[in-house]
This record gives sequence, structure tokens and C-alpha cells, in this order.
Amino acid sequence: MHNSWKEIFKNYPNRDHLANIVDKINESRQNKVIFPPKNEVFKVFDLALHDIKVVILGQDPYHNDNQACGLSFSVKDGVPLPKSLINIYKELEDDLGIPFAKSGNLTPWHNQGVFLLNAVLTVEKNSPASHRNIGWEDFTDYIIKQISKNCNNVVFILWGSFARSKKSLIDRNKHFIIESAHPSPLSAYRGFFGSRPFSRTNNYLKSVNKKEINFNLNF
Repeated sequence: MHNSWKEIFKNYPNRDHLANIVDKINESRQNKVIFPPKNEVFKVFDLALHDIKVVILGQDPYHNDNQACGLSFSVKDGVPLPKSLINIYKELEDDLGIPFAKSGNLTPWHNQGVFLLNAVLTVEKNSPASHRNIGWEDFTDYIIKQISKNCNNVVFILWGSFARSKKSLIDRNKHFIIESAHPSPLSAYRGFFGSRPFSRTNNYLKSVNKKEINFNLNF
């Protein structure tokens, strides 16, 4: 974790409850498979608070083997692309003309200032939403509010009704919100495709004199 988060973690009003969540999950790892691996649960916080340019908010980690890696929507190299990520890549190609990447590893975005946050940071194998409502959401709501408070001119990308419900945590006078349907196959044709989030992100960053994100993952 980057040092810039230490005070924010320390000042979380429910930090004792957060510690209990982490302890219980680590205990349950003894007889259950929990994703992501223990050392990647807080991976997104490797990105310094003051380096955040974009927040892409997910809901839960992927729940199949080898998928979840601590960054929303991202998977590790060599893992087949999840359907939502395929649709993200389709929109990226349509929006910016960037061809499909072979890998679903979004770490290069993360390294440029894209904070890939899931509202729930863990999940039990093959049990989607199994760790919802145990307290993660209170913590990540606090994190969103702290980003809104401590940063300026951040793009918040909210896909789907769950992510869009977090709008009230964000100061619209300081930040730019992009919202649409979720990229999952169930909803992508209901407003995700054609929403052009990537060009809109870079147009905004350019307008506030920030370096644009290179979304091209074809290295």
C-alpha cells in the first residue's frame, strides 16, 4: 500500500470493524477458497492517492479460479477474458480505435492513475456476491468520499445501477462523472455500447491540463 493511504485508513471511523472483516476472511481461507489472494485484496491502494486521475468502480471481484487480482474488471495475463471485459474492449475499439488486447490485465491503466476499485473486496469461489453486506461497502464508500475530498478533477466512471448509486458520494463541482449501463452481456446493449467513456475521459483530462490515459494494452 502506498504511504498516502495510511492516514485515510487510520481515520476510517469503523476501522475496528474493518480489521474484524479482514481477520474473519483470513480465518475462512483455511477451509474455503477466497478471491483475490490475501496479498492482493488491497492491491488497488498501491496507487498513490494524489496520482488518481480516473476511478472505475466495480461491484464484486470475479469468483472463478485465477480471475480476481485486486483490480476491478482486470484479470491476470493468460486468463480468458471475462464477458464484461470483452465488452469493455469492444467499446474501447469502437471509441478510440484500439484493437482488442490479448490480455485482460489492466495493470498498465492502474499504473497511469486509473483506480480500479471494487465496492466489495473479496468473494468466495463460485459464490457471486457472497461477501456483500459484511462491511466492505461502508469502507469503500468512505474511500470514494476521501478521493472526492482530497483530489481534484478526477473522472469517476460508473457502470450500472449499483455504481451509479454512488454518485451522491462524489462532489460534482470538483470532478467529472461518466455513467452508463454496465458492460455485462445482460445490459451492454442498453446504453454501455456507444457511451464512449474512454474518449470522454481523455477529453476531460486534457481540458484540465492532465496527461491523458493511454488505454492501449497491445504491447
